[in-house]
Amino acid sequence: MSQPIELRFNELLEGSRSDLVLKIYGEDLETLQGLSERSAEILSQVEGAGNPEPEIRGKVPMIRVRPDMQMLNSLGLSRKEVLDTMEMGMGGLDAGYLYRGVRRYPIRIRLKEEDRSLESLRSLPVGITESGTEPLGSLARIYQEETFEMIKRDSMQRRGAILLNPETDDISGFVDRANDFLTEKLALPEGYYMEWGGSFKNLQKARERLSMLAPLAFLIVCLMIYSAFRDWLRTLLVLAGVPFALVGGVLALFLSGQSLSISASVGFIALFGISVLNGVVLMSRYRELGQGTMHGEELAISGARSRLRAVAMTALTDIFGFMPMMLATGLGAEVQRPLATVVVGGVLTSSFVVLFFFPIMHTILERFFKPVEPEDG
Repeated sequence: MSQPIELRFNELLEGSRSDLVLKIYGEDLETLQGLSERSAEILSQVEGAGNPEPEIRGKVPMIRVRPDMQMLNSLGLSRKEVLDTMEMGMGGLDAGYLYRGVRRYPIRIRLKEEDRSLESLRSLPVGITESGTEPLGSLARIYQEETFEMIKRDSMQRRGAILLNPETDDISGFVDRANDFLTEKLALPEGYYMEWGGSFKNLQKARERLSMLAPLAFLIVCLMIYSAFRDWLRTLLVLAGVPFALVGGVLALFLSGQSLSISASVGFIALFGISVLNGVVLMSRYRELGQGTMHGEELAISGARSRLRAVAMTALTDIFGFMPMMLATGLGAEVQRPLATVVVGGVLTSSFVVLFFFPIMHTILERFFKPVEPEDG
C-alpha cells in the first residue's frame, strides 16, 4: 500500500494519519495539551518510538465577534447583518464572475490586508437605520484571543493524542513497553484516561476474531477428517503432525527476526491446512494397503514410499511459490513476508514428519490397536 493511501486509511479509521495513536480523554483542553506534551516526551524514551508528536499544538490567534442583541433589537437590525459585514471584511463576499472567452473567474470583494485591523473592522458600516448606518463596533464586541485551532472528540468526548510511527513490526511489544514507561512516569488527573488506537487497535480486533474463528475451523477440520476415516485414532494421527508444522513456522519466524503478527497468524492457519492435507494423503494410502494382506513395517514403508512424490511435490510447490513473498523488500513486504516465512518453515518440518514420523507412529498404533474398518453402505 502506498504511503498516501495508507495515511488516508489511518485517518478514516482512527482520525489520525499515523500508524499508532495514544489518545487521552478529558474535559479541559489546557490539561489535555499538557498531558499530550508530557506523554510525547516520555514515549520518545521508548526504544523504537520514532518521533512521537502531540496532536494538540500551541494556540493560534482568532477574532471573536459577540453581537449586542439588545442594541440590534432597538435598531431593528439582525445578527446576520453584523456577521455578514464581518465576513465581507475578513473573508470577502462573492460578487459574480468575470468571463474571458470560455474561462470563468470568480469576483470576490474584501478589505485590503492593512484595512483588516480590529479598529478598521469596528468602523465598518452596518445596515441602514433612521440615523444612517451604524459602526460595527457599536453593535458587537470584537476582540482577539488565542485559542485552540481544533477540538477533536471521540463519542462526544474531548481528546488529545500523541501520533507515533514505531520503527518496529512488533506493535504489541512496543505498546507493552510504552505502557510501562507511562505508568511509571505519568500520573493522570481524576477523570482522565488513555487508550491506544491505530494499528494496535486493529491488531486487537483481529486477534479477537482469530481467537473465535481458529478453534471453529479446527473443529470443522477434525470432523471432516473423522468423516473420511470413521476412526478417531487415524484422525488423531493425522492431527499429530500439526504441532510439528507449527514449530517449524515459529522457528522460521525466530531465525528471520520477525515477530508474530496477524499476517503470520494467517500463515499458521494456512499451514494447518497443508499439514492436515499431507497427513490425509498418506493415511488414505495406509488404509488402502491395510485392506489387503500388508501389515506392520512393510505397510508403513510401502505407503510412505508410494506417497513420497506427492508429499514432496506439494512441499516444493509451496516453498518455491512462497519464496518470492518471503524474500520481498518492496511496498507491502511487511505483510507478505511473515505469512510466507511461516508457511515455508512449517512445510519443511511438516513434510519431514509426514514421511518419517507417520510411518513409525502408524506401526506402533497398529500393534496396540486394530482399528475396525467400517463397512461400506
